[in-house]
Amino acid sequence: MALTAKEKTKVIGKFRIHDKDTGSSAVQVAVLSEEITHLTIHLKQNPKDNHSRRGLLGMVARRKKFLDYLKIHEPVEYVKIIRHLGLKR
Repeated sequence: MALTAKEKTKVIGKFRIHDKDTGSSAVQVAVLSEEITHLTIHLKQNPKDNHSRRGLLGMVARRKKFLDYLKIHEPVEYVKIIRHLGLKR
């Protein structure tokens, strides 16, 4: 259910600001969104997996906090990420 190293590197490559960027808010939102997508697919196949559901809710909350931070401190980056990921905000 977790992202493989290759998938994570691919996502980071799309959203990084500079060559060594792995932890900016934009990158973390993108990685969390990818993990949320994978976990959502898993939960559709396994609807009784409540432990994974709880993890999913935590990821969604964490992503929301990062997006709130971006909205306040970097509004241009926020709009760019929302459009690219197709999030409803």
